[in-house]
Amino acid sequence: MEITPQCVVALTWNLQDTLGEVLDVLDEPVEFLVGGNDLLPRIEQALQGHAAGSKLSLHLEPEDAFGDFDEKRLFLEPRALFPAEIEEGMCFEGSALPRSCSQDIPREGLYTIAQLYPEHVVLDGNHPLAGMALRLQLKVHAVREATEEEVGRGTAGTGFFRVQT
Repeated sequence: MEITPQCVVALTWNLQDTLGEVLDVLDEPVEFLVGGNDLLPRIEQALQGHAAGSKLSLHLEPEDAFGDFDEKRLFLEPRALFPAEIEEGMCFEGSALPRSCSQDIPREGLYTIAQLYPEHVVLDGNHPLAGMALRLQLKVHAVREATEEEVGRGTAGTGFFRVQT
């Protein structure tokens, strides 16, 4: 079966930056809905017409992947608003940020503690891979028709490559 919109593909991959540093490896196949909310549009386009056994190598510029780094998504907040045990690299849902944080911070999305200072915390609302060009080697392990439920939900349940805005 060829890959078309509204089908489910089982993929493995190797994700690297342009210097060859491995960022993620998926060794066991995971299912994604093509034509839903699971994959970036550039990946879906590249998969069209391929079948099980296909291998693809993609180069994704930031605009095709997780977007450009946006300094407007950096926020400086008082350290006292956060629990004592926070560390750099920890992530918070926007809805779980302390209520007394600035009202300028959108409450949807994910924020990473980018830097900790004695008096302040720097929150970064950019995707961790924002601003990066990426190399992606994909292998298609299986292709099947999507169920009505998957099409209705817009996902096969994974959604790893979807940009959350």
